[in-house]
Amino acid sequence: MFVGHSLAAFAVGALVARRFGVSRDRALQLGAFAALFAFVPDVDIVYAPVGLALGSVQAIDPNAFWNTANIVHRGPTHSLLFGGVLAVAVALVATDRRVGHVAGAGVVAGLIAVADVTGGGVVAGITAVYAVAGVVVALVARQRGVSAVGVLAVASIGLLSHPFGDLVTGSPPLFLYPFDATLVSHRITLHPDPTLHLLAAFLIEIGTVWLGIWTYARSHGVPLRRVVHPRAGFGTGYAGAVFVIPPPTIHNAAAFVFSVLALSVIGAGISSHPFTRPIDTLGTVGTGTAIMTLAAIGYGVAYVLF
Repeated sequence: MFVGHSLAAFAVGALVARRFGVSRDRALQLGAFAALFAFVPDVDIVYAPVGLALGSVQAIDPNAFWNTANIVHRGPTHSLLFGGVLAVAVALVATDRRVGHVAGAGVVAGLIAVADVTGGGVVAGITAVYAVAGVVVALVARQRGVSAVGVLAVASIGLLSHPFGDLVTGSPPLFLYPFDATLVSHRITLHPDPTLHLLAAFLIEIGTVWLGIWTYARSHGVPLRRVVHPRAGFGTGYAGAVFVIPPPTIHNAAAFVFSVLALSVIGAGISSHPFTRPIDTLGTVGTGTAIMTLAAIGYGVAYVLF
């Protein structure tokens, strides 16, 4: 859900801003910063390469990478409480007054201290990386003219929406960390068949991409049909992959995901000047997304029938 987290936040940020009468370009800018904040919680995977390096792991093993990352992944960085506090902290840092900067730094320090007391040094270190990433995004937003209130709004959208995107793809985040309370105890099962569950989760991810595309297209008065080339129909041919690729699941999805992405990139890139104008870029992205959508649906239909 790396892309889905960000595009969902982008769409919400931009649409809400437009609802409040913000100009088109400023609304898209706010949406972009909400998207950046939505990416911040996943900086906790930085623990994986560090942990693997310290563990002297010799081979590049995807399972070892993710098992190491999951030691701290979806912990404090995915807490709604930590997210809300960090949103306030970065908004304070984004003010024009020194007292705000000092207060923001104090809140960040307090957040790291709580993580250290409740989770130890590793958790505190990950929380520090998380907080610094949020502060960097806030400072960039401030340099681009976003007010402290605007920073608070987009940070809240990005940081607080992110954890909910993980409910169908992995273990539920620790929503109420550092408190020992469970908001959601199990992953949401979209279908009892693990392959159909994976396909449903994948289509939800693609749905957030479509939401982002629609938001941008709508802001420019461009109908969706103009951003999808007819060649996207070739995506239906991916149905034949059901005879080649083993049925994918949440735990074994690499072959499916990367082959669909490869098909999307190749199909969307068949154009003489795909990035000459913004509308061309949007068309390339839209066509690629349509290919992925039809490929996933086609594979699902073939899986059920055969």
